[in-house]
Amino acid sequence: MPKFNMNPLKNPMPSQDPDVRNKNFREVALGYTAEMAVDEAKRCLNCKNRPCVAGCPVNIAIPEFISKVAEGQFEEAYQIIAMSSSLPAVCGRVCPQETQCEGKCTRGIKAGCEAVGIGRLERFVADYHNMHATEKATPVPSNGHKVAVIGSGPAGLTCAGDLAKMGYEVTVFEALHVAGGVLVYGIPEFRLPKAIVQKEVDNLKALGVKVETNMVIGRVLSIEELKNEYGFEAVFIGSGAGLPKFMNIPGENLKGVYSANEFLTRSNLMKAYKSDSSTPIQHGKCVAVVGGGNVAMDAARTAKRLGAEVHIIYRRGEEELPARREEVEHAKEEGIIFDLLTNPTRILPTPTDNPRDPSYGWVNGIECIRMQLGEPDASGRRSPVEIPGSEFTIPVDCVIMSLGTSPNPLLKHTTPGLETLKRGEIAVDENGKTSIEGVYCGGDAATGAATVIKAMGAGKVAAKSIDEYIRGKQ
Repeated sequence: MPKFNMNPLKNPMPSQDPDVRNKNFREVALGYTAEMAVDEAKRCLNCKNRPCVAGCPVNIAIPEFISKVAEGQFEEAYQIIAMSSSLPAVCGRVCPQETQCEGKCTRGIKAGCEAVGIGRLERFVADYHNMHATEKATPVPSNGHKVAVIGSGPAGLTCAGDLAKMGYEVTVFEALHVAGGVLVYGIPEFRLPKAIVQKEVDNLKALGVKVETNMVIGRVLSIEELKNEYGFEAVFIGSGAGLPKFMNIPGENLKGVYSANEFLTRSNLMKAYKSDSSTPIQHGKCVAVVGGGNVAMDAARTAKRLGAEVHIIYRRGEEELPARREEVEHAKEEGIIFDLLTNPTRILPTPTDNPRDPSYGWVNGIECIRMQLGEPDASGRRSPVEIPGSEFTIPVDCVIMSLGTSPNPLLKHTTPGLETLKRGEIAVDENGKTSIEGVYCGGDAATGAATVIKAMGAGKVAAKSIDEYIRGKQ
């Protein structure tokens, strides 16, 4: 067994210089070298109680794969990860490891020590496999049963992959023209290159999973038709949460106001970030992004790369920012301005009443008020309270609202008997079962907007439940 590396700090991640990367869309983090990966892996204590595994929503055998990395057996490490995760190259890049596996790591408990870089090692192993592997996945012999999966985001792809490995004939129905869901429309190229997502999708196709794009279930076909006319014995709903939320303040209907979903979809899925793209997107001079989550950071960093001065407006303080620490630090390094303890009150139009004026109806500024933190709210976070008389204006020509999303109501309205919760989430039990027999759901469609890995965990649970359901009918 290799000697332990008792360095209290993890190996730093090589990355592009901030003042270079904020002008391009190439991946920010460059990845570990083999030498760095082995060195980092040797920091793992291989704990008997394996707390990191408990912190992983898909229960990857983390100490086992890391021990293989420490021995230089990178492909063997990949095979261990692949037993639990269908999307290791994705998860290694976008998972909030600091609150999951790394948050439980024994090395990170002691003051002044950092957790083992589990996510960085997962990324290295997946990239190594994708670069060196020559053998393609082969389909498992069919068990004669068909399952439909609605949506090709992380929940849908995971559910489809797990079922395909059990011998099910799986068809994924995707509303957009490219598979990948939020991985392709929501997460920017500089954080998750789309070639990596495509590679993961291709791996699933090699397992026999069929992918039908441009299929809006609830419009083209109903869930009832999938079951009764097309012979699918079970249906998994992984349609995500793509319905944006707004503040309902004056001026939100002005030209130059986007939801983060629209702005990122134009840039990512429709390739507006490319200089030769025909997709229109606003190249603002000064952009305000309202919100403090990962999506807000993605929108702000995208707008920066499109040439804007960018302000992030968030009503709480830095400690309360819901975005990953790494994303916040990257945004700061790239020159994003943080207006914290600040809340918009209205969006201001250009000062003209003449509809013939080309500037008529466009954003010209955003009026805000300073906030202070009061008593904790129901979630335990301190509630922001307005400071009277502290109003001020930021001159901007574009506003991006990043206030969260909720599930698209289409399936609720077109599927009789499908129970939903107050905010539109599809009601499920602990096994992903909905109110309709043979119909399961997981990911953001059931929980509201959450993380990629939690959606994958829900997809795994549902796949197991679907298998038990179909076998139980025989």
